[in-house]
Amino acid sequence: MAEEEINEDYPSEIHEYLSAFENSIGAIDDMLKTMMSVSRNELLQKLDPLEQAKVDLVSAYTLNSMFWVYLATQGVNPQEHPVKQELERIRVYMNRVKEITDKKNAAKLDKGAASRFVKNALWEPKPKNASKVASKGKSKK
Repeated sequence: MAEEEINEDYPSEIHEYLSAFENSIGAIDDMLKTMMSVSRNELLQKLDPLEQAKVDLVSAYTLNSMFWVYLATQGVNPQEHPVKQELERIRVYMNRVKEITDKKNAAKLDKGAASRFVKNALWEPKPKNASKVASKGKSKK
């Protein structure tokens, strides 16, 4: 990076930030090309419905985030633009999908096994009459 020629149109302090931004844009471009090389139908056929929802949500969030950046570069405050509400709406759905995934991966309780375990683990006192009756019966014989 030190060998790159610094453009004098902007302050040298932000050169590293702009270089990192340019590299990020290049990475996004590569990912989009990869994603666009496979048809959406082919991709979704290989996934279960929950995974399909994740792909759709990430795609929508990425697209709206890129539009947010575009607005910022054009001098428009994205905080006051409807894209903010759209990003929030997508974020809510992403949280719902995460909750569903967490519930799906959570440990399941086998109620029958749990009740047998508890029943067998509990101590049951013997009736007082049962011990006296048993001892009386033995001593008389």
